[in-house]
Amino acid sequence: MDMFIKPRYGGPRARFPVSDLVNHIRNTGRDYVIQGQQKSTLAKHTKPHSLDVWLRRRFPSRQDTKLADNEVVDALVATGLFQVVKGLPCPDSGRRCKGLRVVDR
Repeated sequence: MDMFIKPRYGGPRARFPVSDLVNHIRNTGRDYVIQGQQKSTLAKHTKPHSLDVWLRRRFPSRQDTKLADNEVVDALVATGLFQVVKGLPCPDSGRRCKGLRVVDR
């Protein structure tokens, strides 16, 4: 059975299956995604390969709202499928960023 995460600012019906995020990360060829939370519009977001952008694209009514906050990250870690890692290379900027790595089981 799949687990679901509800972003605080995603709206009343917003939730996503954790397996969708795991599949998305695996499809990138990496074992991680950077958090990438920004207070900006989606159009001006500087980290298009981030968790924040992935979430915004899933919830079109909230595309200009920061969705990958620490509460979402904590909920994902609590599933046991992810760990927080600092210093991951951002696929967009090349800088070192905080992100989530998929835990191998």
